[in-house]
Amino acid sequence: MNSGSSTIGIAVITKNEVDRIGRLLKSVDFSNEILVVDSGSTDGTQDLCRKMGAKVVYNKWPGFGLQKQFAMDQIRSEWILNLDADEEVSVELAQEMIEAVRNADPQVNGFSIPRLSKYLKRWIRHGGWYPDYKIRLVRRGSARWSDDALHEKLHVEGKVGRLSKPIFHYVYRGISDHVKTINQFSDVYAQGRSSSGSGFVLAGVGHAFVKFFECYVWKLGILDGVPGLIIAMNSSWYVFLKHAKRWERAI
Repeated sequence: MNSGSSTIGIAVITKNEVDRIGRLLKSVDFSNEILVVDSGSTDGTQDLCRKMGAKVVYNKWPGFGLQKQFAMDQIRSEWILNLDADEEVSVELAQEMIEAVRNADPQVNGFSIPRLSKYLKRWIRHGGWYPDYKIRLVRRGSARWSDDALHEKLHVEGKVGRLSKPIFHYVYRGISDHVKTINQFSDVYAQGRSSSGSGFVLAGVGHAFVKFFECYVWKLGILDGVPGLIIAMNSSWYVFLKHAKRWERAI
């Protein structure tokens, strides 16, 4: 547990994460409190979290940003580290954070942290996936999550520092999980925007090709082997689906 002058609390949101939440909870034993906000797990997630020392609170699902804000609002520690159930704090990052908050300038209210993702048994270092800096560690009362339906962001009032050690991200449970997420996210994207004509679908073809080139060639996804190719293909497919589903709403 962090015994320095500045306390760190962990905020996590979950639903049916029993297969991976344990790894995260083991990695944050340096913290002063762990809060898990669950939106109705049926796989034993809540029981496991309690057994591992976390406080568990139920909150009906309002969307990513609002749920993360609800979790952050429950934390009483001076600093809040926002994490996802499929992540893990490296030992080196834990030590770096403890030192960072202990010595933080009063004007610094947040820190961005690099995230290193593992996909299909390989650490992905190209294709736009790394270093993937995310603002995750913030001073309590100085930051709020956006309420975007997709790609919510943590906005900080004040200066934001940068840490160097990574959060480990065990992204997706496999290709099927990746495709399922693409389908869900493209649904949300289309529902939140006005419908479009057939020309928009054709534009989606071009945008998909550009996305593949960006991920696989420009950002060197080719160096990540077969997983890098799959990421590039799925990224371009996601771009096309967003266009196609907006057109679908008009027919």
